[in-house]
Amino acid sequence: QVQLVESGGGLVQPGGSLRLSCAASGSIFSIRFMGWYRQAPGKQRELVAAIRSGGRTNNADSVKGRFTISRDNAKNTLYLQMNSLKTEDTAVYYCYVDEVGWGQGTQDNVSS
Repeated sequence: QVQLVESGGGLVQPGGSLRLSCAASGSIFSIRFMGWYRQAPGKQRELVAAIRSGGRTNNADSVKGRFTISRDNAKNTLYLQMNSLKTEDTAVYYCYVDEVGWGQGTQDNVSS
């Protein structure tokens, strides 16, 4: 059974950057859909960014121009580069890999 392990979260000041990683214990080469979601306190989990097997990506309007999703099939890893972070980006971030499931979540706090 493939498992997902997230890393890279933490505390950062507004305007700063973080890079999240989601490492799979098996191959993700054939996976058609992968994404990053987030859930802030008192809010529903929302899709932040997604990437498909052909490399096509889409981002939520709230993060366009700031977040970039990518995948490295050779390393079986999904990434989320987050730049120009805002306090409203504070949330628990989860990776999702189709046919595998969810990562354990990583807390990202954007605060001065």
